[in-house]
Amino acid sequence: MRSSRMNLLVGCVLLCSASLIYLSMSGIDCPRKSHRHRWMELNLGSGNQSLPLADHFPEDTPIIFIGGFPRSGTTLMRVMLDAHNAVRCGEETRVIPRLLAMRSTWSRSVKERMRLDEAGVTDQVLDSAVRAFLLEIIVGHGEPAPRLCNKDPFTLKSLSYLARIFPKAKFILMLRDGRATVHSMISRKVTISGFDLTSYRDCLTKWSSAVETMFTQCQAAGDSKCLPVQYEHLVLNPEQEMKKLLNFLELQWDPSVLHHEELIGKAGGVSLSKVERSTDQVMKPVNTDALSKWVGNIPPDVVSDMAEIAPMLARLGYDPHANPPDYRKVQPLVSPLNYSQKGKTADSPHPS
Repeated sequence: MRSSRMNLLVGCVLLCSASLIYLSMSGIDCPRKSHRHRWMELNLGSGNQSLPLADHFPEDTPIIFIGGFPRSGTTLMRVMLDAHNAVRCGEETRVIPRLLAMRSTWSRSVKERMRLDEAGVTDQVLDSAVRAFLLEIIVGHGEPAPRLCNKDPFTLKSLSYLARIFPKAKFILMLRDGRATVHSMISRKVTISGFDLTSYRDCLTKWSSAVETMFTQCQAAGDSKCLPVQYEHLVLNPEQEMKKLLNFLELQWDPSVLHHEELIGKAGGVSLSKVERSTDQVMKPVNTDALSKWVGNIPPDVVSDMAEIAPMLARLGYDPHANPPDYRKVQPLVSPLNYSQKGKTADSPHPS
């Protein structure tokens, strides 16, 4: 009896060993750890990982937020930063700007504000919840890295709010000639709620309003927190612009940011979305191909009224009457204080 039990035990051990060898040879791996868990291992080591994420990733963490109007180079900027060895941005989340829009709605509605106050849901409670949600999304949706960033174009419509709940955050506002932006949006059928894709006039008017909202908040935040980057300058002088940008972000120079296309799909490199419209364009090296594709495609009546339709063109230094402009001679950005003083804008200081 004792001998048969021993034989059974030995048989079980051999069977288990054979199973383990088979599984290892067949390529079956253990479930992958989540990006969040891997980020915590990278940053916390053997520390207490059972605590809430916000306790490990405090509000003063210098997260990078990239935003701007769609088709303004936000995807190009994020893949160039993703090529940096210390940064991870990743694809758009879409959910972050929607949550920020909801938070803004709650604040604007007097009735909703009263209802929340009565329930004890103060601004502090809401801000803490929004901050925790954003951290969870940003940390968990991509590979871990020393510096994390988020790229969602309309996120910077809430720049002032984000600067309040993340006081050490840095903001990159991508700007582009609105005529090129709108033409790209219409030709590629990029649907944005409230925009009439059959009307250049409507789209340019709304482009100007949306960009004004973001640009004004960027300047109010100050040049130590928000850096406006013009798409034309970036593609014409990529090394110069990226060195300025990395200095603003307090990151060391990494020449890989000039060759993002070489790191697409590689571990720790650049991941691309299958659904974002700009993916096909950022698979190529930085280039100037898209600078003037809009010329000759905008209706003549819109062209003649351009300065009145899109006043942000002039405020951003573009000549609304040039078709095409000489983008190497785009004037410096004008501060909001001097912009209102007609005839004196030439003497206004550069905001950054």
